Amino acid sequence: MSNIKVGEIVKGEITGVTPYGVFVSLEDDYTGLVHISEVSDKYVKDLPHMFNIGDIINVKVVGIDEDKNHAKLSIKKIDYKVEQSLSMIPESGSGFCMLKDKLSKWTLEKYSEIKKNQEN
Repeated sequence: MSNIKVGEIVKGEITGVTPYGVFVSLEDDYTGLVHISEVSDKYVKDLPHMFNIGDIINVKVVGIDEDKNHAKLSIKKIDYKVEQSLSMIPESGSGFCMLKDKLSKWTLEKYSEIKKNQEN
């Protein structure tokens, strides 16, 4: 059973944007879809220009399928305030340092391998 309940407004990360809807990753390994009909009461022309993968949005849960860990979502009549996301994947802070530190070793190993192959 999930902590997500019908009627709640929860935060999720956009994982896909199609012409018909926005896919959202939620807590507790749930996924959801904001169908284009649940975006606005007005005509919506182009979802891919409105939303970006990685954005964090607030969504209202309008239905849950517990067996599939899937939720029907809506952003109609709520303040979904899109926030830019760096990612839900935590960064270690080391950046490219590991690559820089190993580059010399890898270069020497590859050079030795090439030289060995040329001798054979």
